[in-house]
Amino acid sequence: MSGVFDAYARYYDLLYADKDYAGEAAYVLDLVREHLQPPAAAKPLRILELGCGTGGHAEHFVAAGCTVHGIDRSPEMVARASERLRGNAAASFETGDATSIDLGRPFDLVVALFHVLSYQAEDAAVAAFFRTAAAHLRPGGLAVFDFWHGPGVDADPPATRVRRLSDASLNVLRIAEPTLHPETNVVDVGYTLFFNVPGEASWQRTEEAHRMRYFFLPELTSLQASAGLEPVCYHPWMEPAGGPGPRNWYAVLVGRKPLG
Repeated sequence: MSGVFDAYARYYDLLYADKDYAGEAAYVLDLVREHLQPPAAAKPLRILELGCGTGGHAEHFVAAGCTVHGIDRSPEMVARASERLRGNAAASFETGDATSIDLGRPFDLVVALFHVLSYQAEDAAVAAFFRTAAAHLRPGGLAVFDFWHGPGVDADPPATRVRRLSDASLNVLRIAEPTLHPETNVVDVGYTLFFNVPGEASWQRTEEAHRMRYFFLPELTSLQASAGLEPVCYHPWMEPAGGPGPRNWYAVLVGRKPLG
């Protein structure tokens, strides 16, 4: 998996330049203010981010007064995140596997955004992912994950999509071709990418394969509970209340480490 994201990191920020990192970070912090037990004290909220990417969310968590430690399997992603927040003592990053890393210290919040949970395609990986979260939470701390929502994927199956993007230093053409495996709730997404430097005639081509899993609530809550996390709430992504339905491709699940 890390090899995929090492190549992907070269144009990741361009592909997602329009992503609302600030709004998503604020949404997560609203969930924390509502559900953290006991509520956050005056000291900075300690966040562990699993699958931190190039630091887009971490940048806004830090701007809101939090401390963030980010983990990602891709050394190139970690390098870009470190460069983004270079010199900021509230942020740190390291290469690691979210299903097995052990930092030996507690956090108030463990967060995994941009569907990092959906990259865990097997039950064993999902269970290990939740165990990592639980092991790094202080009692009353929260785990917040967004993911591909099964009823939404069933109602509106993924289709081939093409994106064209450019900035002053790079042009990108990306073709995404999904293959749905409903028997395992998995989508294999094949990416063909063409990119070049503006002003040059030649284009380079690369291919990537991303395996994504979509989830239904019963399986997620069962795997979450097996890791020792109690259910808190389950919403459409970026919505403050209500249960997601077949119109929602993305959802958020919040769990909590029991106080007792």
